[in-house]
Amino acid sequence: MTRIKEIKCREILDSRGNPTLETTVTTDMDKTGTAAVPSGASKGRYEAAEIRDGDINRYSGNGVLKAVHNVSKLIGPSLIGTDVLDQNKIDESMIKLDGSINKGNLGANAILSISLACTRAAANTVNKPLYLYINSLFSSRIFKNQVTPMFNIINGGLHGNKNLSFQEFLIVPGINKTYLESLTAGVEIYQTLKKYLKAQDFITSVGDEGGFTPQFTTNEEALDTIIKIINKTKYRLNKDIFLGLDLASSTFFSKNKYCVNSHDKSLSQDEYLDYLLDLQKKYDLFSFEDPFSEDDWNGWSKFTKSIGGKCLIIGDDLLVTSTDRLEKAIKEKSCNSILIKVNQIGTLTETLKVIKLAKKANFKIIVSHRSGETNDDFISDLAVGTGADFVKFGAPARGERVSKYNRLKYIYETNNFQ
Repeated sequence: MTRIKEIKCREILDSRGNPTLETTVTTDMDKTGTAAVPSGASKGRYEAAEIRDGDINRYSGNGVLKAVHNVSKLIGPSLIGTDVLDQNKIDESMIKLDGSINKGNLGANAILSISLACTRAAANTVNKPLYLYINSLFSSRIFKNQVTPMFNIINGGLHGNKNLSFQEFLIVPGINKTYLESLTAGVEIYQTLKKYLKAQDFITSVGDEGGFTPQFTTNEEALDTIIKIINKTKYRLNKDIFLGLDLASSTFFSKNKYCVNSHDKSLSQDEYLDYLLDLQKKYDLFSFEDPFSEDDWNGWSKFTKSIGGKCLIIGDDLLVTSTDRLEKAIKEKSCNSILIKVNQIGTLTETLKVIKLAKKANFKIIVSHRSGETNDDFISDLAVGTGADFVKFGAPARGERVSKYNRLKYIYETNNFQ
């Protein structure tokens, strides 16, 4: 047994300049593990609750000293002497200590920082790469598939240009490509887009996730531009490269209507459904993430029934990495894919449980970053260790995004993945 000897926590900054937590766990064998937690801008209503200080005189209320205190003075001491290799016990102890349904007493950000730091310390204890240690917690077999990245190359909504209702416009390499081939394609198309935007006198500033934020006026203009860019490269649309959307539709859903900027009026559920079906028909889209509001279960089921056999219907805000909501989605056939965000649920153990349930239901698994990220690359190992189908780490730009792509590159280059 290797026991936890010390847990230290400090406040650091994320990629938006907002405070977040970094926690280090040390064992009695002097093995350590450190983890930093992300934060989202577009948050599902049913996510686990992070704790912020609320002091407007410091970081505009976004400080996390309360969460640091909870790690250092409340949660940490309760875990001293616990076997670092017993991930279930560690996570269950923290959930019990918090005592709430959404981790709102101690903070999901505080709990997650310890959960992931313990996982790293445990991997170091048994001298395994992190992805292999995660795999040992998850499955009896080692996954050899290479994940496919989904690159967010134009940012709209809360992540960028608010003229665009939809939050992310993505390119997805064909699943027959190796990870390195997919990464190369994503970078080349991203750079071609940048050159085009410059030539057209668009500003090439980037949003929270590294995608460009040109002042396009409609969602269709963004899609048409991406198609034009792909056609300028050696890659073939809908053969080598596919298009995807993260609509984040809860952000433009109000009073039971969908307020899409390309329409003069708000749309009813059926009108909005027809609009999305027209988009699919026109652009042959590979994936729709959060096409309907997080509470519009009927809309989700209608949409999945209509085109779920043709493309990925991905639940993010709908599912929030929750077994309860995933079970409902499976029963109601609301979607066919799930976005996995560790901070939506708050512990590794619960995250692995959700992925197992999703795989059992034949859902596609997409491991995702958040818009407020750090250079921590834990989720790269999580994707490999659980045999995820896709990853969504943003554009191939900005250090906090690239660190995760580079970690995957290192894993695949130094190990025998077919």
